[in-house]
Amino acid sequence: MTSTIKPLCKEIQIALQKKIDFKTKPLGSLGLLETIAIKIGSIQNTLTPKIIEPTIVVFAGDHGITKTKGVSPYPQEVTQQMVFNFLNGGAAINVFCKQNNINLKIVDAGVNADFDQNNDLISLKIAKGTKDFSLGKAMTTAQCNLALEKGKEIVNTLFHKNCNTIGFGEMGIGNTSSAALLMSYFTSINIENCVGKGTGLDDKGLQQKKTILKEVYEKHIKNIDSPTEALATFGGFEIVMMAGAILEAAALKMTILIDGFIVTSALLAANAIDKNVLDYCIFTHSSGEQGHQKILDYLNVKPVLNLGLRLGEGTGAAIALPIIESATLFLNEMATFESANISEA
Repeated sequence: MTSTIKPLCKEIQIALQKKIDFKTKPLGSLGLLETIAIKIGSIQNTLTPKIIEPTIVVFAGDHGITKTKGVSPYPQEVTQQMVFNFLNGGAAINVFCKQNNINLKIVDAGVNADFDQNNDLISLKIAKGTKDFSLGKAMTTAQCNLALEKGKEIVNTLFHKNCNTIGFGEMGIGNTSSAALLMSYFTSINIENCVGKGTGLDDKGLQQKKTILKEVYEKHIKNIDSPTEALATFGGFEIVMMAGAILEAAALKMTILIDGFIVTSALLAANAIDKNVLDYCIFTHSSGEQGHQKILDYLNVKPVLNLGLRLGEGTGAAIALPIIESATLFLNEMATFESANISEA
């Protein structure tokens, strides 16, 4: 399995910038599209990058914290119900992937249910949900390492089917709690400033969620000494698999479309394991979940969109893809001053 993530080549970045500067436009006038074009060209190490077989993988998993604590207004069984919805083509991510010609795969990373065989479902269940992390670790270290490897295997398989651009989504009632705990651990931002309303808590519910997660954080923090241990303590199986998937995608020099709060919490773990992973990531949007913009600020990155989305599922990545494709198209197809016989400034 591939593991080494190489930093991007500076020489190709310089060459891409030169190519962009000779296009028939004022310098810098395509703004963030120019940055994206340089990023994708550098990842692919070419002046003519292309997005091939774009795919979004949605990881689903259940969380033990939802069984005994009021961290979500929705019951745990909504996770399995939404997986059925994905498989039946009825969710937002199905609509946007169909609209934008994106391949979609659903992964059962650890849902508390059994599913019939389906061509769009990848069954890699580690267990039927994590343990309640208010009582102990969410999973064993062995389960965490297995989930990381399974995430890598999924990406490796897609890469060998000619996919060079991959996005990730998730579904798991309670996973904003895991994401907030991971965010606090990896950024050192106070846990109470990482917690949001998730699927729609009211103000009273939000305060209860903050109190619960502060207690959880203080219970475990002294026993965590590595990124993997943080994932095992606070993570969900879907989050851990995403972290492994992100690492493998970067090692394979794929363009990675980062979605919202949950996916970015997985990225924080991947980034703690290998800092070069950020070179391969495009941040597709800023989520309405209050912790997400804080993570983007921490990483010093600029998202493509800010639509107030807070659905998850990879929807932000799917919606942003046509804009990202525009960056490669102008780079490859737009005339230069010389080819168009236009005078330069």
